[in-house]
Amino acid sequence: MDRLDRRGPWDVTEESFHRRPARAQRPEFRPPARRRKVAGSLALVLLVVLAAAAGSLGGVLLIYSVDLPQISELEHYRPMSTTEIYDRNGQLIGSFALQRRTVVRYQDFAPVLRDAIISIEDKNFESHWGVNLFRIAGAAYHDMVSHTRSQGASTLTMQLARNLFLSDRRTFSRKLQEVLLTLQMEHTLTKQQIFTLYANQIYLGSGVYGFEAGAEFYFSKHASQLTLPEAALLAALPKGPEEYSPIRNPTRAFERRNLVIDEMLEDGKITDAQANAARNAPLGLHLAPPPNSVAPWFVENVREELDRRFGTQRVHEAGLKVYTTLDLNLQKVANQAVLTGLEAYEQRHGWRGHLLNVLDADLNPETFWHPDWSNPAVPGAWMHAVVTDVEPYQVTARIAKRTLLLAPDDWKWTGFTSAEKFLHVGDIIYVHLTADDGTVLHGELAEDSGVEAALLAIDNSTGGVLAMVGGRDFNLSQFNRATQAERQTGSSFKPYVYTAAVEDGITPQDHILDTPVSWGSYVPHNYDHRFEGSITIEHAFADSRNIPALKLAARVGIHNVIALAHKFGVTSNIPPFLPIALGAVEISLEQQVSAYSVFPNDGVRIAPHLIRKVTDAQGIPLLQTEPQVSEVITAKTARTMIAMFKDVIAHGTGENVAALHHALGGKTGTTNNYTDAWFVGFSPSTTCGVWVGYDDRESLGKGETGAHAALPIWTEFMKAAITGKPDETFPGDAFPLPDSMKGSTIQIQPHSAASHP
Repeated sequence: MDRLDRRGPWDVTEESFHRRPARAQRPEFRPPARRRKVAGSLALVLLVVLAAAAGSLGGVLLIYSVDLPQISELEHYRPMSTTEIYDRNGQLIGSFALQRRTVVRYQDFAPVLRDAIISIEDKNFESHWGVNLFRIAGAAYHDMVSHTRSQGASTLTMQLARNLFLSDRRTFSRKLQEVLLTLQMEHTLTKQQIFTLYANQIYLGSGVYGFEAGAEFYFSKHASQLTLPEAALLAALPKGPEEYSPIRNPTRAFERRNLVIDEMLEDGKITDAQANAARNAPLGLHLAPPPNSVAPWFVENVREELDRRFGTQRVHEAGLKVYTTLDLNLQKVANQAVLTGLEAYEQRHGWRGHLLNVLDADLNPETFWHPDWSNPAVPGAWMHAVVTDVEPYQVTARIAKRTLLLAPDDWKWTGFTSAEKFLHVGDIIYVHLTADDGTVLHGELAEDSGVEAALLAIDNSTGGVLAMVGGRDFNLSQFNRATQAERQTGSSFKPYVYTAAVEDGITPQDHILDTPVSWGSYVPHNYDHRFEGSITIEHAFADSRNIPALKLAARVGIHNVIALAHKFGVTSNIPPFLPIALGAVEISLEQQVSAYSVFPNDGVRIAPHLIRKVTDAQGIPLLQTEPQVSEVITAKTARTMIAMFKDVIAHGTGENVAALHHALGGKTGTTNNYTDAWFVGFSPSTTCGVWVGYDDRESLGKGETGAHAALPIWTEFMKAAITGKPDETFPGDAFPLPDSMKGSTIQIQPHSAASHP
């Protein structure tokens, strides 16, 4: 018994084995009660922790996913896109947008561009499920070792999710939302849809979004037309649009472009020969001109009208298509005609100097930037340049980042033989670019004394504005002198007087006395200070005699003349004084041109307008302009006036235009002290007006009449406007006034005037 009592539970002998009851009969083994309690507590704690973790994770996911957009919304997603402005022939003339973007389809991206983007941004794009764990792990390790957050790990889908819906903040919450969105997008969209959204959304610098807009901006072509070097350059930009900008940092852009090419070679997308050729290719930029540089005043007026009709946000974000009345080809002629006319004016008055110098403002000529350098420096353009070096027979200047050289023949008109006598380093000069040899620019020295000009042309049959120039340089002054400026009209107001007289029964063959006359203290005179005695109404109009115009205004009543001018569409306030007959009233060029179009339109006025129609991005019409038509004078009166307008061209103040041998009519206008020079005239199809002057009403100089300063610009434009229309005639040309139509001499007594100054 003592031995048995000393055996432990693990001591088994044959005797004890036989003594033990069978297993089924033995009582169940239980650990001590204390151990059972500890194990149960640990299990409970573990379950609680796991439940808490799962709940927390679910809560976090719920919190960060509750505000996420529904991916189904992407089916109707329309990114902010550019509103495009087209001329009457469907040519693009301008655009405006908060984000400059052109949305295109997947197949509109050249395959070489797709390969370049995927090779540099996301090699496994076609195979991964949205999140690349290896890249994330590698980026996390890099960030941990370098103590920075510079290493990226985003796939194309993650970049798209961030760009579409999230901010660029580097936080855990934003990254988690990015991953959740990415997974949803990969589950809902195809790879082609994801790539298309990405390629239309990504920022590429210089205000450009998407690869189509990038191709248009950097290379002036579509994304479907890109070459390998061009595609690689664009694909290099998403990582750092400003850092790798080919405009601001061409060296960095070159290096990263070649890195893209290396990645494409490594991925087997291109051959060694293609890679070598692409690496050695220049950047090859062909920057598109600023979107509104051809007709900036016109496009700005269009924008203002659209803003009033549709609201600024919709206009700048919805990608509207705006079809205007402008003729792009005529607009280019108008631009050139105005600048050529101003250059001729400047050279007639010789070199005046008075140049601004950047050194006087403590600026560096090497870093100075002029506002008009946003336009491309191309032959034919007039631009400002800053002088960087002056030698007796050579001037070196800078336009943006281009070098300009001037030789003695380029400043011969100034009268100086040596450049050192009148130019200095730091001077801001005005030049007419004539050539670009690929290395340097060449040009002729011009001058910008501050004289301005404006031109407006409309289609007689529709009232649509065909061309608009509001000044010399939109980059320096956005003030539109064609629509906003009101200037004294001089003799270009006289047609309203003569029209009122014709309606009162006067005929072109009636005679009137061009003799001295006075109205109280008002003693008028003619431009040449001579009197011609008895002359026909037709001759008085053609030669722009002042005394006959005043006598006619006194006969019909100045109030009636003013009322008729308002009927023509002149909205300016006109005081009822007799000198108004000579143009002592301020009217805008737009109003004058619109009024003159009544004559070739057989007495009908069609209000000028800029927009024909507007559609949304899908082509659904939003606006269709209906011309506003009103009858101003009878067809008989209009045709009578046409005959007199033609006489101005045949042998009057506008006789220089007769060389065009076309059906034309018009009227000059010159104000006192030569502060304003006008010519407004028309063909059967087009009415055009030109004004020249200084904004501060400085004199243009002795002899600078409408025929001298404004008519050459008008003539240059109308040469283009009548091209291809050799047989057009005015409505009354088939029924000319009979030569036998005579009238009696009109006697106007000074006391008959109802008003005086």
